[in-house]
Amino acid sequence: MTSQVIDALPSSPAEFLPSLSRKEPPMTAYAVAHLRSVDQNAEIVEYLRRIDATLDPYGGRFVVHGVLPEVVEGEWPGFLVVIGFPDLDAARAWYDSPAYQEILPLRTRNSDGVTLLVDGVPEGYRAASYAAKLVDTSSARASGTPGR
Repeated sequence: MTSQVIDALPSSPAEFLPSLSRKEPPMTAYAVAHLRSVDQNAEIVEYLRRIDATLDPYGGRFVVHGVLPEVVEGEWPGFLVVIGFPDLDAARAWYDSPAYQEILPLRTRNSDGVTLLVDGVPEGYRAASYAAKLVDTSSARASGTPGR
């Protein structure tokens, strides 16, 4: 896939379902962490004791916490953490909140990994909608006309 095709794709999964994007409640968003290594020490224990209180004001809750996933393809060193939020704004507000920023160094000093915030997909989303958009965008680029 060329960068032009990627750049033309919608930035939100809701754009694949226009009829749902404005009528449905906000989609769920997630904070996802792939922790390749964690030093299980007193600072991590303190972080774990305090994180729940930082989530509550933003509607956050653990969906997956610190499990070693069953790897069925490729390699996955480390642990997975997934925290669900009502929407991406709530996830960002939680991450940027003074309460979370205060405890964040307890984790970052003692773990190696990647953390990201990502939108979920709306109710009724189908992967075929994404495939159709890719085909439309690729066809438009090949013919020199703007994509939909």
